[in-house]
Amino acid sequence: MSEAVQTLEGWYALHDFRLIDWNAWHAATPQERKHATEELNTFLSEWQQIENDKLGSTAVYSIVGQKADFVFMQLRETLEELNDLENAFNKSSFAAFTIPVYSYVSIVELSSYLAKPGVDPSEDPEIQARLKPALPKAKHICFYPMNKRREGNDNWYMLPADDRKTMMRSHGMIGRTYAGKVKQIITGSVGLDDWEWGVTLFSDDPLHFKKLVYEMRFDEVSARFGEFGDFYVGNLLTPEKFTKLITV
Repeated sequence: MSEAVQTLEGWYALHDFRLIDWNAWHAATPQERKHATEELNTFLSEWQQIENDKLGSTAVYSIVGQKADFVFMQLRETLEELNDLENAFNKSSFAAFTIPVYSYVSIVELSSYLAKPGVDPSEDPEIQARLKPALPKAKHICFYPMNKRREGNDNWYMLPADDRKTMMRSHGMIGRTYAGKVKQIITGSVGLDDWEWGVTLFSDDPLHFKKLVYEMRFDEVSARFGEFGDFYVGNLLTPEKFTKLITV
């Protein structure tokens, strides 16, 4: 049996993708739309306060294309908290005008492939900040789920641990060339959702998403072992921009 890599876990994550039911929104009275918008802004304010208190984090983005209209990315200490906030929002009048189209449940994860020798993770402020991050508010977001292939000679989980570590270090070097350009949040989802990892990228230039993912396709980790789900790309939604989005 190949040695399993050890991981560090932080906050739980929920990516909540929704469409707006524009027909229902147009059919609503101005008073109904006003009430729903006020409720939405109350939620956004409450989530911002939780982030200010360092008890979680929230990112809100519009989504380009027909897969969704917007996404809430939520980080919280427990699955119960994620469930509670999801249910609370679903009971709101604004949620009645939305259609859930995709969700992803995972947990912020760091792999020991890249661990610092002799460092206690619980005492390292840098590691703790990565496990419980304040989500960036960059102009753009890119999310996709992925697996490591388990087929024939390209079975990641049958490789010796040292081989996997060497390849992951090489893979990580590509990401480091985008330091300052792209912020990456890796969330593990083995046993939590249909894929093994969720990758969320943030950048002020969406072209960096294309170039980074393209370059990584040539690395052995992706070329031999990477399997990817749908990509979701979008633009930052501040409360003001969200209100503008739904104004008819």
